[in-house]
Amino acid sequence: MPDRATLEAFIAAVESNDHVGAIRDFYTEDATMQENLAEPRRGRQLLMDHEAAVLKRVAAVRSRCVRPVLVEGDTVVIHWIFEFDLPDGKQRRIEELAQQTWSGNRIRTERFYYDPAQREAK
Repeated sequence: MPDRATLEAFIAAVESNDHVGAIRDFYTEDATMQENLAEPRRGRQLLMDHEAAVLKRVAAVRSRCVRPVLVEGDTVVIHWIFEFDLPDGKQRRIEELAQQTWSGNRIRTERFYYDPAQREAK
């Protein structure tokens, strides 16, 4: 179970848009991430590389945690809103729930639940 200070530091890192640093600093080496029902990505380095590639495709991102954050033992659920500015001037808003399993003060598994239709830029 994560301690509250670590959980708040993780949220602050994501909200500061240091997504790659958040993975580096708060995920286990063998962590997994899964998008809805897709096959999970495995391993912290792969997760960081994937996140860096996503960020290279956008002009800017704004990340916000919608509280409350739900914690029950090693399970944490965070409601996120991500707003992306695309290079062509369009915007994309993704609202998701992230269900995480923590091992002490590090995230071992994470699964994102969101409507894929949100991927369409406006």
